Amino acid sequence: MEDLKSNQVETKLSYENLPQDHTGRCLVMTSPDAERTMNTFLGVNSFFSPAYLDEEAIKNSSYIYMEGYLVASPKGLEAMKETKRMAERHKVSTALTFSDPSMVKYFSKQMEEIVGASVDLLFCNEEEAMIFTGTTDILEAREKLKGLAKRFVMTLGKNGALVFDGDTFIQIEPYKVTAVDSNGAGDMFAGAFMYAITHGHSFAEAGKLASLASSKVVGQWGPRLTKDEIEQILKHLVG
Repeated sequence: MEDLKSNQVETKLSYENLPQDHTGRCLVMTSPDAERTMNTFLGVNSFFSPAYLDEEAIKNSSYIYMEGYLVASPKGLEAMKETKRMAERHKVSTALTFSDPSMVKYFSKQMEEIVGASVDLLFCNEEEAMIFTGTTDILEAREKLKGLAKRFVMTLGKNGALVFDGDTFIQIEPYKVTAVDSNGAGDMFAGAFMYAITHGHSFAEAGKLASLASSKVVGQWGPRLTKDEIEQILKHLVG
């Protein structure tokens, strides 16, 4: 929690209201092609359940953002469902990321329970999109996704991203970079995109910002950017 606070992330969690267990850990291994694989110990995160939801915080939000990784846990899945119910009750938009192709492949039924009721904004990469829609072609996958999510963003690796804003498709051009580590690129893309749309910017502008931010992450070791790097990226936002 000290790490969250030091990075200006607000949280109401405290050691007193959490189960007594070890902090989660993740060993990330990166191959020469910049792809990553993870060996994860969830620790105290495995206890996440509807009991830890803060309805007042959800009520005061523009969006709630859910990680697809939670579908692997029965309690986590219930927390996702309850979060969606709270969001709908307070007319708050719901965003979801598939998180990883393995979540879509091995927990397809659970993922369908979340996406099936429709989400306002879905984040995925091309592999996840094709697995979820049962297609082998990006064009076919994007058409099927239109019937599942109101709006979505499909990242395409070195080819940029494809954004559907509810009406039209927007092609987001990539920023040229020598990739060394893809760890955290998807999270950075989603975070930057969400930042932009919740600060009055269009989906096209959000896509450009997210593409730039994620390119900075894959061009370095580790998923975090410095405060100065973030400030430089934000200067690219229009207005």
